[in-house]
Amino acid sequence: MKRLFDFIVALSAFVMLLPIIIIVGILIRTKLGSPILFTQDRPGLNGKVFKMMKFRTMLDGKDKHGNLLPDDERMTPFGAFLRSTSLDELPGLFNVLKGDMSLVGPRPLLVQYLPLYSNEQARRHNVRPGITGWAQVNGRNAISWDEKFKLDVWYVDNQSFWLDIKILLLTVKKVFVREGISADGHVTIEPFKGSSND
Repeated sequence: MKRLFDFIVALSAFVMLLPIIIIVGILIRTKLGSPILFTQDRPGLNGKVFKMMKFRTMLDGKDKHGNLLPDDERMTPFGAFLRSTSLDELPGLFNVLKGDMSLVGPRPLLVQYLPLYSNEQARRHNVRPGITGWAQVNGRNAISWDEKFKLDVWYVDNQSFWLDIKILLLTVKKVFVREGISADGHVTIEPFKGSSND
């Protein structure tokens, strides 16, 4: 039922939001250049890696050694606007339609974090990752990694259709209020370096 719900809602949202998706794509091409989409390997259900899609929000600025500059130096006001309004997440609807992601679930994080999780934290991969999730509506990037993972695992243990509906409604509210977009001193959140908890 969850997969059917995800597919129907994602397809309906894509059709309704298509004009916005096209406009955002044109603006990104004009202001940030190509490519329009940002794709990155992320672990999904049971840790299986997939290509997550988002709208690009940063420039490709590099130092003299060819290394990308820090995020805060590559982020533009336009990119920050896309993130604060969650417009950069719209291509994630393709991932939902493909079955890589769900509308609701733990956010897919970086592949290099996989060996850093405790056994308890790794249970976040027992469900499909989501465009939004319980951690996103309870602090997003303004909470610690330990808090985020506890919320993710709580969702895994308590998921239901009605909880998903609640999270989707709270997500709409969070988007308008623009809370928890980044951690103090970071464009998004500081990198996860592992936990001492088993």
